[in-house]
Amino acid sequence: VDRYLYPLRLSDDVLLDVMARFQAEMVKGLGRDTNPTATVKMLPSFVRSLPDGSEKGDFLAVDLGGSQFRAHQVKVFDDGRQSSQLESKFYPTPKEVTQGNGAELFDYVADCLLDFMEAKNLKHKKLPLGFTFSFPCKQTKLEEGVLLAWTKHFKVRGVQDTDVVTSLRRALQKHKASFDIDVDVLALVNDTVGTMMTCGYDDQRCEVGLIIGTGTNACYMEEMRHIDLVEGDEGRMCINTEWGAFGDDGALDDLRTEFDRELDLGSLNPGKQLFEKMISSLYLGELVRLILLKMTKEGLLFNGKVSTALLTKGKIEMKHVSAMEKYKEGLSNTKEILTELSLFPSEEDCVAVQHVCTIVSFRSANLCAAALAAILTRLRENKKLLRMRTTVGIDGGLYKTHPQYAKRLHKVVRRLVPTCDVRFLLSVSGSGKGAAMVTAVAHRLAAQRSHIDATLAPFLLSLGTLREVRNKMRTELEYGLKRETQANATVKMLPTYVCGMPDGTEKGKFLALDLGGTNFRVLLVKIKSGRRRSVQMYNKIFAIPLEIMQGTGEELFDHIVQCIAEFLEYMGIKGARLPLGFTFSFPCRQASIDKGTLVGWTKGFKATDCEGEDVVDMLREAIRRRNEFDLDIVAVVNDTVGTMMTCGYEDPNCEIGLIAGTGSNVCYMEDMKNIEIVEGNEGKMCINTEWGAFGDNGCIDNIRTKYDKEVDEGSLNPGKQRYEKMTSGMYLGEIVRQILIDLTKQGLLFRGNISESLRKRGIFETKFLSQIESDRLALLQVRRILQQLGLDSTCEDSILVKEVCGVVSQRAAQLCGAGLAAIVEKKRENRGVERLQITVGVDGTLYKLHPHFSRVLRETVKELAPQCDVTFMLSEDGSGKGAALITAVAKRLHNVGQK
Repeated sequence: VDRYLYPLRLSDDVLLDVMARFQAEMVKGLGRDTNPTATVKMLPSFVRSLPDGSEKGDFLAVDLGGSQFRAHQVKVFDDGRQSSQLESKFYPTPKEVTQGNGAELFDYVADCLLDFMEAKNLKHKKLPLGFTFSFPCKQTKLEEGVLLAWTKHFKVRGVQDTDVVTSLRRALQKHKASFDIDVDVLALVNDTVGTMMTCGYDDQRCEVGLIIGTGTNACYMEEMRHIDLVEGDEGRMCINTEWGAFGDDGALDDLRTEFDRELDLGSLNPGKQLFEKMISSLYLGELVRLILLKMTKEGLLFNGKVSTALLTKGKIEMKHVSAMEKYKEGLSNTKEILTELSLFPSEEDCVAVQHVCTIVSFRSANLCAAALAAILTRLRENKKLLRMRTTVGIDGGLYKTHPQYAKRLHKVVRRLVPTCDVRFLLSVSGSGKGAAMVTAVAHRLAAQRSHIDATLAPFLLSLGTLREVRNKMRTELEYGLKRETQANATVKMLPTYVCGMPDGTEKGKFLALDLGGTNFRVLLVKIKSGRRRSVQMYNKIFAIPLEIMQGTGEELFDHIVQCIAEFLEYMGIKGARLPLGFTFSFPCRQASIDKGTLVGWTKGFKATDCEGEDVVDMLREAIRRRNEFDLDIVAVVNDTVGTMMTCGYEDPNCEIGLIAGTGSNVCYMEDMKNIEIVEGNEGKMCINTEWGAFGDNGCIDNIRTKYDKEVDEGSLNPGKQRYEKMTSGMYLGEIVRQILIDLTKQGLLFRGNISESLRKRGIFETKFLSQIESDRLALLQVRRILQQLGLDSTCEDSILVKEVCGVVSQRAAQLCGAGLAAIVEKKRENRGVERLQITVGVDGTLYKLHPHFSRVLRETVKELAPQCDVTFMLSEDGSGKGAALITAVAKRLHNVGQK
């Protein structure tokens, strides 16, 4: 007996090998190029989300695939207890239906559903329906499935390679007018997927479904980025493995016995579903019969007497095998069953037959465990976890009714994947309730999607709207340049008295100061001219504490001078009176290049007694108070102008500077004749637009959302810098936070729970937007970022957060692009050319670090200023090097003037 059964015994090493083979087949099935030749088809189910407990409503389900056809009504209650109620009716599936033609089959399904709806008094209701169709289908969406092949004794003509949902809808349509029923088929579901969804409703860790019954199959939630057959790489989708065909290419031939081969040859589909034939209850009884027949022929059983029962295909069924394996009454059951089959066994015969049954069902459990272990390992690796807790939803007669099967399966799975803590959860009517759950989830997602779309719609700006913004910006630029309108203009168009660009002759040592954020820098810049033209820089960074940013002006400038003193000491140049350029990145009204009156603080600064004062005088006063050194303050410089100058040193075509970082601003070289607020018509001067205040007069209120208004009202300067608050890095994270709060209140995010951290203003920094939107970042890492922020998110939450970040940053880049298009168009008209070629020097973390901002900005400018060829050049330290270059240019021009 043992000799006969030896090939059916599988060691752990063999099972680990089967596990590895199955993993390789999964990868093959998921690949676009390898899928056509893969035996494990890894079919996308288009089920993208598990139940989250908020589903509710009445749903219908029909279930075709087993020995009976079933119709179900499922009520899902939103009562906080995740309860549901299932009512079902069973209908036979006669042979003339399962072996007839397609029209008859679907008419029969529609007739049964009509009967069920009449019995439940549902005829006049419009109800969504889930269709469980337990055969391999290729899906391109949730409510569509093309039958690949019949299995489980079904052989209906004219259905293969057609969409079964269309066939069902056609059959239902015939009944619609005459019987007044209105059913909307929302989802086509495989019974395995239904099992996972049913268990997922009760246990949100459930992400694997397993069927071991008449047929066998498994499904699981796969990362979209691994599914080549479906567009998109965000989120997850349930994959129906159709693992029954594993080995159809010969991959399991070394494990298949002579009995497996004989069984296959006598089946309806020789050479197909070979793994299923080694596992499922449909074939195990037949496998036992073939083994017993050969053993009897060789005289090992029943005194060598072969009865008719042993010669009759299908005579030994799985129910017999299960009964013979029962722990206590197994032997007496065996004797009784064998006697009924006219085999008249001895005591030894009964023991041997029971042993055969045990080994056959044990092998089934082992092989099933090996393939399941491969799926669990893949899930764990996808999540990059060392140890994983998960739940497997399970259904099927073999698992439910066999006395030892479940225990064996659990034990072997845990042995093969010790790094996975697996809970096995028995499904209650997975194929019926599961189809309803898929439909309920689809229903929920559709409703949620419409709410999400409505929330984000105001951020999606049409080309027409962007053209309007461009035209309004152009109007505001003109107001700022004209003498009679400048006083009331929101875009201040401040003259900088920078009247020339570098020409390469600049040389010498210069100091530069850079104040514009929470850090302050002092730089020594050495510029060489001639053939070996170069710029060398040495700098030191000092922090500006909040109490100084928001203290008195005197304290702020004393702190700056202390930092300068430390730097001069550090560099050993305290005695030299060097020319200095002061980058002061706040709106200033200049009367000359070395006079700058602060118009108003931005970026969180609130030092008193500064607004309306000349910042150069305040710096000179502070140097005098310290009385340690003296400096020649040549130029007060805006960082935007510094950016333009730095790029202008490399590219003479650069006449525009753009900052897209914590703040947002633009400067450009304007013809003197257009600058009415400065005397003289010859040459050019750099204009610092201070465009962040664009819209402060209400001209872009039509595109401001309620979230923009909330951010503005909660800022340090309500009603000011409105354009900057829609385009700059300082505010984008806060806009995202406001949207996330609103979506959470609507129950669309974080299960409706607004965490303490989400309530904190400023928690969502713009750097997180850049990280979350990175194309290289998997959702797992997005979840980790959200966890760092104290936001416990699901996979679906992560996708939505990423989408919110995307629309906010896209709008920022488009608005910035619309403003820049107005500037380049003005430059083109100034020059009077048909086509303009110009370079924009750019700096700022948003432009440099955000994965999409620069691309969207460039595309928008190209779209809105089609007659301008704009090159974008990244600035290298505009506020430091740029300040030194402006100082050097100012010195050069001053010397020329003196001569």
